[in-house]
Amino acid sequence: MNITETAIPGLLVLELDVHGDNRGWFKENWQQEKIRALAAENPRLASLAPVQNNISFNASVGTTRGIHAEPWDKYVAVAHGRIFGAWVDLREGPSFGAVATVELGPEKAVFVPRGVGNSYQTLEPDTAYTYLVNDHWSADAQGQYTFLNLADPTAAITWPIPLEDAELSDKDRAHPMLADVTPMP
Repeated sequence: MNITETAIPGLLVLELDVHGDNRGWFKENWQQEKIRALAAENPRLASLAPVQNNISFNASVGTTRGIHAEPWDKYVAVAHGRIFGAWVDLREGPSFGAVATVELGPEKAVFVPRGVGNSYQTLEPDTAYTYLVNDHWSADAQGQYTFLNLADPTAAITWPIPLEDAELSDKDRAHPMLADVTPMP
């Protein structure tokens, strides 16, 4: 397992060991002791104490979700399929607006710190996207989110499937452009 830093401070890509044979594959998606050993320079990752595990199943190629920055840390991975992940720093500070993109399959995971906008687009059918969070989701918490439009020209994310051909929610289409975003403290 290796950790790579990105252009966004605190956003980390983890290379996971995937072991396969004729039956399929196995991976340790999250193993606290191994994470702690690797995270000496990234204490926030080592201190992640998940309280909830969520799975988003996406039947179609091109399903696109985000960009949402929540008031908690996330550890995202793919259980089945592949995604193009895009993250935008929506926190106050000098890295506000910084973008990082990574293609994820079962062999990678990403640690997303609080306030970094998370989004993805499915590259294969029947993709299962899973994430651990260190605070409980509630409908009331959505008032603390910071959102960014997937098509924001400042972020300039090059989606593999053009957004006009992708499956998006009306809610995600209506998110503000970066110039209108209030950074998350």
